[in-house]
Amino acid sequence: MSGTGTTDVDPQTRGGLRLPQATALIVGSIIGVGIFNLPGSLASFGPISIWAMALTTVGALSLAVMFAAMSRRLPADGGPYAYARAAFGNPTGFANAWSYWITAWAGNAAIVVGWVFYVQYVVTTFWPGADSTLWAVVFAVVGLWVPALINLSGVKNMGVVQVWTSIIKFIPLALMSTIGLFAISTDNFTPMNTSGDSNAQAILGAMALCLFSYLGVETASVAAAKVRDPDHNVPRATIFGTLATAAVYLLSLIAVFGAVPSPVLGESSAPYSTAADAMVGGGSWAGYVVAACVIVSGFGALNGWTMICAEMPLAAAKDGLFPEAFGRLSAQGVPAFGIVSSTVLATVAMVVSYMGTAGYTVFNTLVFMSGITAAIPYAFSALAQIKWRVVDGRTMHTPRVVRDVLVAVVALVFSILFIIYSRNTGDENTLFEEYAPFIMAGVAFLVGIPVYLAQRSHMTRPEPAPAYR
Repeated sequence: MSGTGTTDVDPQTRGGLRLPQATALIVGSIIGVGIFNLPGSLASFGPISIWAMALTTVGALSLAVMFAAMSRRLPADGGPYAYARAAFGNPTGFANAWSYWITAWAGNAAIVVGWVFYVQYVVTTFWPGADSTLWAVVFAVVGLWVPALINLSGVKNMGVVQVWTSIIKFIPLALMSTIGLFAISTDNFTPMNTSGDSNAQAILGAMALCLFSYLGVETASVAAAKVRDPDHNVPRATIFGTLATAAVYLLSLIAVFGAVPSPVLGESSAPYSTAADAMVGGGSWAGYVVAACVIVSGFGALNGWTMICAEMPLAAAKDGLFPEAFGRLSAQGVPAFGIVSSTVLATVAMVVSYMGTAGYTVFNTLVFMSGITAAIPYAFSALAQIKWRVVDGRTMHTPRVVRDVLVAVVALVFSILFIIYSRNTGDENTLFEEYAPFIMAGVAFLVGIPVYLAQRSHMTRPEPAPAYR
């Protein structure tokens, strides 16, 4: 890792995550609540969204393969930030670190909003008054701060929670991906496109929403400092976790759209629960079981992303790009300031998003905001890989150069498309609501300018990227 840290990572902490835990971090971070709320968000596009998910999966796998290859060259904590800094210098490194940090805490805000949909689905059965916006905010605050407390207690506790929640979260997806396929009615797949736009526009618009469900493919590389034998385990965890997630995503989404008409999905606050009830022929017990699993799933994602929220600033602080406070470790070996400050910002973003709007508009705005700020470091990581592999190609005779460059180009194209189409489209949305993701991302990004100016004199010189291995 380049630069000098303000606090060295304890060797015991550095090897805290083995391959199973690192894979669980990938799975747990990718599978949060995004996929479970996605059918409701995509309902306005119709079943054509399945094609959008398939194409997004291609982009996600490209990112996974790219990050796996880059982590072998540079197994440094910070992932996309470390790659951008090593390839293009401190200014670009800071912009990517700041952008990814926004992704992490804004993503947590989005996850907790989607998580609350399922919490209220269960709680309102026993307490009808709990479906108000006020109680949604209360539930969301609990959902953000309990994982923060777990992370503050140490990496070991965080890892245990991550493994068990990752196992449980596969239950509803596995059921949908197997049994759910037998409940499909082909009538529900027509019309395929309900958006009123062309098929190409509908697919591209839906893809921007689908990206959020795949955010996390890079988390093992971001948390490389916590992974034992990162040279081998980070690439393996990245590929294994993404492949497993992609399989259940595609199959379960086919089952949900095939079991429930798109208009019904659009009106449901818990679309996977609605689909589960439809698949068993009525009643609500199946929906409650699925909702319970989704609640656990969301909790696991919040737990994993809370760690990632602090890991990127920790890596940047060691290189002098972020304030020193982000680089200090607590007695439990965790960056407490990063955990607390990120959770505070996620809480603020969640509360602001609830002001004047509700439902999927809140969720989608935070989803798009996270997608915009994630696509920036994804794109720069792709540019770094292209730069390095082109240089490698002049000195090395290996077919991997062509493969890696092509994969990086695909990842770059997808990253650009995700940014372009991250808007709240819809006839009922005002101009502000349509561009709210860009406005919120832009404001959060501008706040980083004074931080950069204050840290310029503290930044260490990035070391050149090592030779490809």
